[in-house]
Amino acid sequence: MSEEQDEKLVRRVTARLPRRAMVHGVSVASAAAALGAIAGQARAADAGPFPSHPRWRFVFVNHVTTNPFFVPTQYGIQDACALLGCDYQWTGSEISDVAQMVNAMDAAIAGKADAIAVAIVDPKGFDAPTARALDAGIPVFSYNADSPPGSPNRRLAYIGQDLFLSGYQMGERIVKLVGSGDVALFIATPGQLNLQPRVDGAMASIKKSGASINAVMIATDPTTNVSLSKIRAYYLGHKSIKGMFGTGATDTMNIGTVMQQYDLATKGVHGGGYDLLPKSLQYVHDGILDFVIDQQAYLQGFYTVMEMFVFKVSGGLSGPADINTGLKFVTKEGVMPYLTTKTRYEGSSAEAQIVPRSGPIG
Repeated sequence: MSEEQDEKLVRRVTARLPRRAMVHGVSVASAAAALGAIAGQARAADAGPFPSHPRWRFVFVNHVTTNPFFVPTQYGIQDACALLGCDYQWTGSEISDVAQMVNAMDAAIAGKADAIAVAIVDPKGFDAPTARALDAGIPVFSYNADSPPGSPNRRLAYIGQDLFLSGYQMGERIVKLVGSGDVALFIATPGQLNLQPRVDGAMASIKKSGASINAVMIATDPTTNVSLSKIRAYYLGHKSIKGMFGTGATDTMNIGTVMQQYDLATKGVHGGGYDLLPKSLQYVHDGILDFVIDQQAYLQGFYTVMEMFVFKVSGGLSGPADINTGLKFVTKEGVMPYLTTKTRYEGSSAEAQIVPRSGPIG
């Protein structure tokens, strides 16, 4: 709205003010001032906070591109890009193949991506491509999985869960649930940095507790069916087990399936793990799993785009900041909102919506 249009609007409205409005102190001048302020606010809202900028392209390199866990992550990326006027590409590997992921990073560098986000699932495999990108002037952020402490990897910031801490806290819960006996910690890809720190944290916590718990790490597989077969076979060979816990979404869901199949919860066997797959949530609701852990997958996409954008718009003076997307134990007492509400934020719906909330926060 131009200043000339503002003045015309003020004249039209004040001409219609009743005489008694003037008597009660609403002068033409004050009305004009108020309407001018409203018009100014409208101009500010239309203008937006950022100057015109290129439609930057952000490349996300993922280790399991078709895994349902990352559906809300992709929604978070989409929403942040729509908000800020940017584009993105989702690429990488379907099977946690580091070579495929490195090839995807190299393609992004060759294609002059404006920023790269990569799940650093290998301790050393991403050091060189990260350096190549940074040397080419392309900022690199890690999300969901990060380089280990002391690593020479030069990524600018990490956005995701504190993986060791989450495993440590899961270990504390395992001690309270199980007390003593044999426990299996299932991991799809041993050594992979999005999973191994959770096992390490849980092992450290259990050991520190002094409880008489014999915890072992058992390798499964990134694919759902193979994971299920291995978890079932392990149980059938170790029927005295007291607890089975997953370090990833698929293993956690499959633990629930095995526990349901053999009615293990009623036999005193405890189970739990990570992420909000619908079947896992239903198992929690039905008392088959004791808990699942929410690490807010949506924010791992949304916040990463925000940091990329701020880095670009500020010329690199601002943007990089490590963000812990958190840990929340979802138990039977608090699982219903996850089951009854379908949203983009958990990946259960593609619809954009405002979700009403009732009750206390906490």
